[in-house]
Amino acid sequence: MGYWLMKSEPDVFGIDHLAARPDQTEPWDGVRNYQARNMLRDQMKAGDLAFFYHSNCDPPAIVGVVQVVREGYPDATQFDPEARYYDPKSAPDNPRWYRVDVKLKRRFRRDVTLPELKTHAAGALAGMPLLARGNRLSVMPVTPAQWEFILSLERAG
Repeated sequence: MGYWLMKSEPDVFGIDHLAARPDQTEPWDGVRNYQARNMLRDQMKAGDLAFFYHSNCDPPAIVGVVQVVREGYPDATQFDPEARYYDPKSAPDNPRWYRVDVKLKRRFRRDVTLPELKTHAAGALAGMPLLARGNRLSVMPVTPAQWEFILSLERAG
């Protein structure tokens, strides 16, 4: 099983939006970074778990857990001229952008904030991409040890 962290702005698509969707499931679309796209397309597998992370808010925080329920497939928004994430250089026979479907597993009992995570950057969370200076990826891997440590932070709070 793989572990991930997926960022979204809570006012654009937050955990409350996902909770309100039918079956609490939604495509994770709009990713327009090649490195993140490659993870969605090539690495994320059905059954993988991801932290749902609220970004660009105060404070940014991990707020829940989602599960990948459909592996990477072309993001339809790239083909729709009316869509926010339209890409005129992408074609259905050669799609540029991919998405996965995620299902809400659970909300965290409490938010685990970025400042709290940073206090462990030299220890248990050393090397975590989220804590790397300048990392702006919306999808990133999490090691099994980092995953378990973050879950322990939620329980400890």
